[in-house]
Amino acid sequence: MIRTLASHIKEFKLTAILTPLCMIGEVVCEMIIPLMIASLVDDGVLAGDLHHVVMMALAMAAMSLLGLLLGGAGAVFAAQSSTGFARNLRQAMFEHIQTFSFANIDKFSTAGLVTRLTTDVTNVQNAFQMLLRMCFRAPVSLIVAVVMAWRISPRMALIFLGVLAFLAVCLFFIMGSTTKLFPKVFKKYDELNASVQENVSAIRVVKAYVREGFETDKFQKASANLYNLFVKAENRMILTMPLMQLCMYACILLVSWNGAHMVIGGELSTGNLMSLFTYCSNILMNLMMVAMIVVMMTMSAAAGKRICEVLDEKSTLVNGEEPLYEVADGSIDFEHAAFAYRADGHEVLSDIDLHIPAGSTVGILGGTGSAKTSLVQLIPRLYDVTGGCVKVGGVDVRRYDLETLRGAVAMVLQKNVLFRGTIYENLRWGDAEATDEQCQEVCRLACADEFIETFPDRYDSMVEQGGANLSGGQKQRLCIARALLKQPKVLILDDSTSAVDTATDAKIRQAFAEKIPGVTKLIVAQRISSIQHADRILVLDDGRISGWGTHEELLASNPIYQEVYHSQIRPEDMKGGEA
Repeated sequence: MIRTLASHIKEFKLTAILTPLCMIGEVVCEMIIPLMIASLVDDGVLAGDLHHVVMMALAMAAMSLLGLLLGGAGAVFAAQSSTGFARNLRQAMFEHIQTFSFANIDKFSTAGLVTRLTTDVTNVQNAFQMLLRMCFRAPVSLIVAVVMAWRISPRMALIFLGVLAFLAVCLFFIMGSTTKLFPKVFKKYDELNASVQENVSAIRVVKAYVREGFETDKFQKASANLYNLFVKAENRMILTMPLMQLCMYACILLVSWNGAHMVIGGELSTGNLMSLFTYCSNILMNLMMVAMIVVMMTMSAAAGKRICEVLDEKSTLVNGEEPLYEVADGSIDFEHAAFAYRADGHEVLSDIDLHIPAGSTVGILGGTGSAKTSLVQLIPRLYDVTGGCVKVGGVDVRRYDLETLRGAVAMVLQKNVLFRGTIYENLRWGDAEATDEQCQEVCRLACADEFIETFPDRYDSMVEQGGANLSGGQKQRLCIARALLKQPKVLILDDSTSAVDTATDAKIRQAFAEKIPGVTKLIVAQRISSIQHADRILVLDDGRISGWGTHEELLASNPIYQEVYHSQIRPEDMKGGEA
């Protein structure tokens, strides 16, 4: 985990190295000052040497200023290093997530990924900053202070060492019981973020069903679970403060008692006793810093582990050796293909054997759960088959470069996703270099120009996040237009005309037939009217091929197709031979 995280410090290595060096320099300055105090008292005040007092005072002022400058520089370098480190971590995680397959995305919840990119990285950033500043400063300061105290009086230094040993044992037991709680805390963060995300994205449904109270209760439960875990962890961590106070006052009492006797007995000078008090204060302050470091490191270890889970995740879809960078045509072949979402799971597709020529139009029909979407997702390799193979352009899709394959396949998903920006900006997701004329042409093919022309700003009109200011049919048509702008060899419409009226659906199909005859078109639909004019129609039933043929052939021979057809066609619309 440390190796993985440290590899993202990158260009901030220099400031990360300078920070502890500055902190060590500040510690040296702090440790020299007590010696100067002893000299000022013993050789200046008690000896009546005013010149020595003035010189020591000036030297102490200079040493304090130097320590201040080194401490300030360390703070600046630590801030630059930690914020840069956090930036690199977030960038690396985001870029790595872009390489994930759908199977990888399914492994991590959306809310979990958001928490890792925000809360977890912030915790690691804070820990890294404290590591650079305190994790070097506090231990070095402790060691130097004990050494300097030993130099003055080994007997007094033993008091410091005894207190340190007692505190270390106590902290070990406290942190050991607390460490197990923080991973659970971050999981509760995921649940909280999931509640917020789900509520905000579906706010219209929530309001339509008057479920605000239910959602509020759900959020309160998630928040309460997080609160309870944090309180449980803090109740254990809070023991460190009274423990620190106990050690601090015990140390002061022991130093005072023994020091007074040693001064009276002539074993210790007054100046050295004052120095010991200064070292005592320094040691105890640094002990508190060490306790804070342990708390922060305990939290950041759990956060760092979650970050590394994302960074170490390997995409299940990668390019093979010597990938191909050109797709010959839009022909599609399923050769006894099988697919399961998990290696040990139930097959949702079994023994799919199909051969679709380039430029043909294929309709796909089946009941809910018949694996229509799973089938078409295998073509652009959003998932890999678990048996058999899928070919595009006569080549196994696993041999293509992923970007090349997906550039040749345009897919309009069931859920129409648009982004905040103008209509032009949304369309150019299909082709960033497309001209205005090309954008307008694909909108005419998708019948999207009919409503765009009614907007005051036409193609420069703003689309809200998720297309919230557009109807379902308008979003579908824009998504179809965006896919056409890719100029694909294969176009997949996954139930993407369900929200448009039948007349517009017919216009879109006619435009496809006339304007893009060379593109292979796969149309997943629930309406017979959307696919009955296709060259071939595939009927799926529970992940298996139930029928394959033209509208007339299936109507005559396939019971599932007949049932769907008769449930959608009114008796008065039936032809005599179709009853």
